[in-house]
Amino acid sequence: MGKERDNSGDFLDWVGPDISASIFRTFDHPADLLRASLAKRSWRRFVVENDFCRKLCERLCPETATFADAVEVSRSAPLSPRSSPSPADSPESSDDADARAAQAEFRIYSYLLGALVSATPSVDCILHCVGASSTDNFPDETIENTLEPQDRINLRPSYWSSGGQDEDSVPETLTYRLSSDICVVHEIRIQPFKAYFQIGQPIYSPRMVRFRMGHCKLPLESESFVTDEDENQAVIADENYVWTYTSPEFPVLQENSLQTFKLPRPVLCIGGVVKIELLGRVQRQASDDRYYICVCHAQVVGCSLSPVYMVDISNSGSHVVLKYLPAARGMCSEALMQDDTLESLEWNALLTRYKQTRHLAIMNLLLGPAQINELDDIDGGGV
Repeated sequence: MGKERDNSGDFLDWVGPDISASIFRTFDHPADLLRASLAKRSWRRFVVENDFCRKLCERLCPETATFADAVEVSRSAPLSPRSSPSPADSPESSDDADARAAQAEFRIYSYLLGALVSATPSVDCILHCVGASSTDNFPDETIENTLEPQDRINLRPSYWSSGGQDEDSVPETLTYRLSSDICVVHEIRIQPFKAYFQIGQPIYSPRMVRFRMGHCKLPLESESFVTDEDENQAVIADENYVWTYTSPEFPVLQENSLQTFKLPRPVLCIGGVVKIELLGRVQRQASDDRYYICVCHAQVVGCSLSPVYMVDISNSGSHVVLKYLPAARGMCSEALMQDDTLESLEWNALLTRYKQTRHLAIMNLLLGPAQINELDDIDGGGV
């Protein structure tokens, strides 16, 4: 009688690590990878040791490659997956430290993968305006008007207008700060303004639109609210930002409607800044025969990942660290706002930052953008 086939072996042993890795790299949905990691203990170890979660994150969302490090912040002490504790700092062996770091990285990126593909209801994530490239009549036609969903407030027109140009190719930009420094953005909506008070009711839409997302290299206190006619042009200069995502160009209809521009994939906005580029002009104003672009409303639609995830960005903007707070996953916003644990200084610092942003967002919602300038002292004079 022939020898019976042994069915107790492991698939990974049968095909070897190289072919196994090639197979695991074909998984293009987080659920498939996570199911595989739950099938057997050896498979989970294989997924963890080969950084498959982080690599899949970078494939699905290339912006995640921006992170120089990823840190799991607990209420006791943070653990950095990419930097193991030294023997002087910990009695455990280097192998144990590496294993713990790999497990932490697996947790950080597996939950991030889930957030990237989740069906969480999306909302408008804009917190406040940073600035516009030009404004025709300040403050009547300021960028702040684009936060209002109506094109008339108290019977007065509400919209942003660019300065006039003789050429139709001159672009304009609108820059916004989001409600969190790490958001998943699905789509952006823009409503061109219909000048109902002008003869013929012309619509001053751009020809095309493009979006950039990233983070500011200036200190947060430099990013003041829009308070004067230059609409923060010194702050919104491109050299002050690191753009980690640039969208394709989308055509804009010359219609007075809230037009939706769905991104090719969910985008991780790291740093919480979105710049809307308005490319080309289609409408001349009869009174001066110059081209203008006017927008009455804009939305950045997505969901915030804070406070479960937050980011720390160096002053130069070149070093970005992802912070993961697993304890925040099981806590509602109200509980987090009341949390005053003193176990971890870093936990408290991140939680304080979250509370300040939430406070500012609530005040912005209740009082409106025009009154927020009086609340600069919430977090030291800036956002």
